[in-house]
Amino acid sequence: MIDGVFGLFSRDIGIDLGTANTLVWVRGRGIVIAEPSVVAKDLRTGAPLAIGAEAKRMVGRTPASIVAIRPLKDGVISDFDMTELMLTHYIRKVHDRTLLFPRPRVIVGIPSGVTEVEKRAVQDAALSAGARWCRLVEEPMAAAIGAGLPVNEPSGSMVVDIGGGTTEVAVTSLGGIVVSRSIRIGGDEMDADIVAYARREFNLLMGERTAEDIKIEIGSAYPLDEEVSTFFRGRDLLTGLPRSIEVTSAQIREAIEPSVESIVDAIKLTIEETPPELVADVMDQGIYLAGGGALLRGLDARVSEATQMAVHVAEDPLTCVVRGCGKILEDLEQFDRSLVMETYAEVPR
Repeated sequence: MIDGVFGLFSRDIGIDLGTANTLVWVRGRGIVIAEPSVVAKDLRTGAPLAIGAEAKRMVGRTPASIVAIRPLKDGVISDFDMTELMLTHYIRKVHDRTLLFPRPRVIVGIPSGVTEVEKRAVQDAALSAGARWCRLVEEPMAAAIGAGLPVNEPSGSMVVDIGGGTTEVAVTSLGGIVVSRSIRIGGDEMDADIVAYARREFNLLMGERTAEDIKIEIGSAYPLDEEVSTFFRGRDLLTGLPRSIEVTSAQIREAIEPSVESIVDAIKLTIEETPPELVADVMDQGIYLAGGGALLRGLDARVSEATQMAVHVAEDPLTCVVRGCGKILEDLEQFDRSLVMETYAEVPR
């Protein structure tokens, strides 16, 4: 009875629990939270100091007594307590202040290659954070639904979800995933490539946040019509002094090439494993790119050249997964086959 009363006032929530960003969709309100998956805590007391955007501003700038951590690595939970804390914060944030103990139904997007233990960790974190009911959906399936692809039709749709920690490639048909491939390479790996390039070519030590800013500013996966430039800023490893070096988009493209090549190879291998009837459907419809990595300039052209197929960047690719979670919550019966098989998804009574 009490659970039913809480459920009456709680709002259904869809969560894209990403390595880089966490997005929250609420029934009737749409996407209400889109913040970095970062938690800052005081090492002396263990208490959280900031969550989300405020915590990300602290990365690389904290004194010894404060640490800003990302509780998810490569798409899976690496720090359970901090993930639970982050989910609790967001679940309570989207409910009315008058509702002290919200008990919403929750759907969470997870990478397609995770183990049963990792799935259970996500469910446990959501339930511990206050959900009364939690189901999981694989991120490429959620991205396909969010992008408006006909996933329940007897035809093949191919989606590539490029996140911060993982890249998911999947071919869907009749409400399920027929072929999928998950590699632990995404935006974070590209940032690490840029940091390594600066160190290797210029003896310059720079932070990953600076590398991410450079990637967003001038990064590309395919030659641009007009190459642009920006500055590497960091510490010279030879002199120990600050140094600034001008770099071009061509150099950044060279730096992130290993990661881009791995993503393209994963797409090609998935196509090789896809049944021929579905390949024909994908050729007609094209490949859809979703996730923050889809915003990398020229990636669609690079994938199109490698696969000889049309490639489309989904509308608002960063929010595809969480919008897909929202559509599932709005019509659970239609998309039930798209959810991960239920193992343990409700609060024990």
